[in-house]
Amino acid sequence: MTDIRVLSYNIRALRDDADAVSAVMRACAPDIVCVQEAPRFLRWRSKRAAIARKAGLVVATADRPAGLLILVSMRTQVLSTSFRLLSKSASLHQRAVCSAAVRIGGVRLDVASVHLSLDADERRRHLPELWSALPSNHAALVVAADVNEGPDGPVWRELATALRDAGGGNTYSARSPHKRIDGIFVGSGFDVVESRAVDDVAGVQRASDHLPVLAVLRPG
Repeated sequence: MTDIRVLSYNIRALRDDADAVSAVMRACAPDIVCVQEAPRFLRWRSKRAAIARKAGLVVATADRPAGLLILVSMRTQVLSTSFRLLSKSASLHQRAVCSAAVRIGGVRLDVASVHLSLDADERRRHLPELWSALPSNHAALVVAADVNEGPDGPVWRELATALRDAGGGNTYSARSPHKRIDGIFVGSGFDVVESRAVDDVAGVQRASDHLPVLAVLRPG
């Protein structure tokens, strides 16, 4: 049975320690990395490629707006990619949905990287747009997100109802984790073997202001 390792990671645009970001990714041995706050300004393509190369991964998506990125391992076949901008509010950051259909060891799944708004009203407004950007069949869907709210928030609750909260610990801040605002949400076609906030890899506290979330999934 093929276990699939999915990492969700807000890397704060590499403003902390870029080499540590790649080292943390490599240590987690992921098949898929859903990145939030990827570089999106000067030399953004080369910076993203360098992250991937140092982590032993490859870049699967190439969309600059909203700072979303999906990286994959060499055993992951990318079937297609999709990118959808979400409606923008004046004075707030552009948000989007970045997704890919992939196959790993004969298992096909759809995976999405999402970074929701700091504004609670905008987060709620973006939910219908998020669902419309993703496949209607949720069984093989995995959404990895910086939700910008905890499990008691309405947006997190809807994500965890439509899919399943894989679980994990506090992710923010990396140096003193006291909030769980990053999560991985999984369709019914997968069992969750393990899910945790990664706090035990060398350099993870200096790599970014978020801890990554690692989920190990097994087709059900």
